Amino acid sequence: MAVEFRVLGDLDVRIGGRAVGIGHARQQCVLAALLVEPNRVVATGQLISRVWGEDVPDAAATTLRGYLSRLRRALAGAEDVRIVRRHPGYLLAVDPGCVDLHRFHELTEQARRTDDDATAISCLERALELWRGEAFAGLATPWLVAYRQTLDRQRLAAALDHNDIALRHGQHARLLPDVLALSSRYPWDERLAAQAMLALYRCGRQADALDRFHQLRRRLAAEVGTDPSPPLALLYQQILTADPVIAAPDGPPTGAAEPTGAGRPPLGRPGEARDAATMPRQLPASPGVFAGRTAQLARLDEQLGGAGHPEGGSPVVISSIGGGGGVGKTWLALRWAHANADRFPDGQLYVNLRGFDPTAQPVGWPAAVRGFLEALGVEPARVPAEPEAQASLYRTLVAGRRMLVVLDDARDAATVIPLLPGTPTSSVLVTSRRQLASLVTTHGARPLRLDVLPDGEAHELIVRQLGAARVAGQPDAVADILRFCGGLPLALGIVAARAALRPDLPLSSIAAELTTAASPLDALDGDEVTTNLRVVLSSSVAALPPAGAEVFTQLGLAPGPDISRAAAASLTARTPDELRPLLRELVDAHLVQEHVTGRYRMHDLVRVFAVERAAGDPAGSRSALCRLVDHHLHTAHTAALLLSPQRDPLSLPPAAPGVAAERLDDLAAALAWFTREHQVLLATIEYAGSNGLDAPTGQLSWTLATYFDRQGHWHDWATVARRAVESARRLGDRPAQAQAHRLLAGACSNLGWYEESHANLLAALDLFAALGDDEGRAHTHFDLSMLHDRRREPREALPHARQSLALYERVGSPLKQAVALNAIGWYHSQLGEHHDAITFCRRALTLSQQVGSAYGQANTWDSIGFAHHHLGQYEEAVDCFQQALTLFGEIGDRHAEGIVMDHLGDTWDAAGRTDAARDAWRRSLALFEELGHADSEAVRRKLAAGPNR
Repeated sequence: MAVEFRVLGDLDVRIGGRAVGIGHARQQCVLAALLVEPNRVVATGQLISRVWGEDVPDAAATTLRGYLSRLRRALAGAEDVRIVRRHPGYLLAVDPGCVDLHRFHELTEQARRTDDDATAISCLERALELWRGEAFAGLATPWLVAYRQTLDRQRLAAALDHNDIALRHGQHARLLPDVLALSSRYPWDERLAAQAMLALYRCGRQADALDRFHQLRRRLAAEVGTDPSPPLALLYQQILTADPVIAAPDGPPTGAAEPTGAGRPPLGRPGEARDAATMPRQLPASPGVFAGRTAQLARLDEQLGGAGHPEGGSPVVISSIGGGGGVGKTWLALRWAHANADRFPDGQLYVNLRGFDPTAQPVGWPAAVRGFLEALGVEPARVPAEPEAQASLYRTLVAGRRMLVVLDDARDAATVIPLLPGTPTSSVLVTSRRQLASLVTTHGARPLRLDVLPDGEAHELIVRQLGAARVAGQPDAVADILRFCGGLPLALGIVAARAALRPDLPLSSIAAELTTAASPLDALDGDEVTTNLRVVLSSSVAALPPAGAEVFTQLGLAPGPDISRAAAASLTARTPDELRPLLRELVDAHLVQEHVTGRYRMHDLVRVFAVERAAGDPAGSRSALCRLVDHHLHTAHTAALLLSPQRDPLSLPPAAPGVAAERLDDLAAALAWFTREHQVLLATIEYAGSNGLDAPTGQLSWTLATYFDRQGHWHDWATVARRAVESARRLGDRPAQAQAHRLLAGACSNLGWYEESHANLLAALDLFAALGDDEGRAHTHFDLSMLHDRRREPREALPHARQSLALYERVGSPLKQAVALNAIGWYHSQLGEHHDAITFCRRALTLSQQVGSAYGQANTWDSIGFAHHHLGQYEEAVDCFQQALTLFGEIGDRHAEGIVMDHLGDTWDAAGRTDAARDAWRRSLALFEELGHADSEAVRRKLAAGPNR
């Protein structure tokens, strides 16, 4: 059935015209966070930040998965709508046309693209009719509050565009009530004030129009200390003198009549130009080739669109573009400045402050001020001698003027502050490799962080530089180039320039040069210093204090996509308090990104540079990495025992000096830590296994087994278990070999690789027998019984389960006896001996309760429920399955939840409860699909076949 998502008001979802319940407010926020970016992956960390803001609970990732699972069920009846797990987060697959927000954007964009006023006004009216109230009404996370403000500004912009067109075509009478109502909501918007004044005047209310101007002037003088803008003052004069230029035109909007400039009111547009001698135009040329950055350009429109009447008492509207070297800050600033030059009729000032120029010293603010005075027409003889007096003269000359000041490549806020105009009629655009936090704090600057280009925009940049035909003809080579450059505009520009200078050379040859260079940075060595990526990065690092540069180098060594603050402390052998300001320095310098609170990452090419620096101290680098491995191992060991307290702990050597394991207090904290560190731990095991750290390789693999099993990450489990087998063999450690074979067998069994699983279990059994390890033999016999069960061979499974029980009784392990008893009961059920099954499973349940094993109880409740189901005791079966589901939900074993939910569906089906059965199967299928498990096909067949198959 067709689906409709409405967010321009309260969140309203309709499937087939009927309203669908989406759950509580937090769950609605999850859907909202996905709806704003349909068909695009939203990273898990970003989703969590959007839903919880800074108050992130310890088990946020687990809670988020629960919300997503319930949203899948709520949307199950919708055609072509799916919530998909895709690294590194989740994607809502949906037609954007089903979402009123995206229809609004499409309609407003159509209106801006067309030259036909009738079409434009129709699009804008349809867009504005989609609004039912405040966007996402009733939802109040920090992200949504900020996004709602953005949408409110977009709604206002659409209304103002609509009003301009309507006024051009004499629709002032129809428009007047709406304009007056809107003006009361936005009393500071001078464009809206001009529309209200013009509509009043054309409706014969000249006095009201003039009075509205006087009210605004008094408000500006009292609260901001300024006068209305020159265009608004001009309109006032035109109304006062009944200037025929602003008389109402005849006729409705039509594409046949092209409105003339004389027929348009000066709604906030630039006034008469000043004398050219005092109107500087200092902007350098706009980038010749520019692509993407649509969102950032729109953000600058929002930030700087209020020039002349800033909110909150800020002395001047300031936007600070921050980003690492080579990320395109200057290009973005110049692109926006040129596109919006007409907003600043009194001129544009520009200075390159050379804050990170490797070839020259930074430009001090006194030198920049003198350059501005010259551009403003001040004769050298009139320039005061003292820098402070020069700055005062500069502020005097720009006071009251509508100017744009571009301060490029600022090293720090201290250089910027003396260059700020003193009145709110001008705007300032600052670029820097640092965040300039004090500029935000003390002067209300609006920060805009610039990251690498997304894949689509990076591809667009290559197309614009090399031509569509050349790019389209070699898609594989282009993909290699894009992957190599990682979205860094400087890297893309260097490679594209090289290709443009050699038009006859296939792009595949250029891609090969990049990937075979001794270092990726060698392949990005431009002809000039400013286009040499290694030099650009060197200049950024040189600006750091020595301790910051050392931490930068060490962070580049860390395996994995990112690193936590706690792990970084162990890597660098610093306390968290010592490390925190150094990390802040690196983030401010845009050499490192804090992409999630407390987690840090580098661009791949920046990391290559850090690793190059580390090559000069191989012993120090290895010590740092060994500390990091120790940190992960000791923390993972604690987490593993919280996930499964009954596991026999490892005997770990003490951690190296400078290492501090993270504190994890409960199951939820352990599961959250494993979820955060999943990819990092995989990379750490790969590093350890490849660099002679064989003992930690096997130990880390052991710590991950329970987490991987419960979360369904079986391919990852198999990968690390193979590393563990190889490492144990190199060490000659037979107990470790036996355990590693068991680990690998478990992963292979879950993946359906039964022969490989069986071979590994036999190898483990031989090793345990040779070692005289009865407990190891018991574990392995139990694993063999489980393997036969997976192969639907209960008769072969039962003897192994009995053998494991006998061995567990010999070594005195009540918990393991309970596990074996439950398995024996389960196999009796598989053989149709359900009364015997319940007898064994009740014994197992008693033991599990005595030793406090939640996992053992959950498994046993499922087994008892299965037996009751086959005895036709459906009510008892349902009770058992619900007990199991509660316990598995608390434990976080999603695979087991899917199995029990499937069993519950079978019971409801047998009891004639069709709707309940289908609901249980749908929930089971959602879990299996999220895990990518083969059992999903069997459940899908049940849903397709219908009830009582």
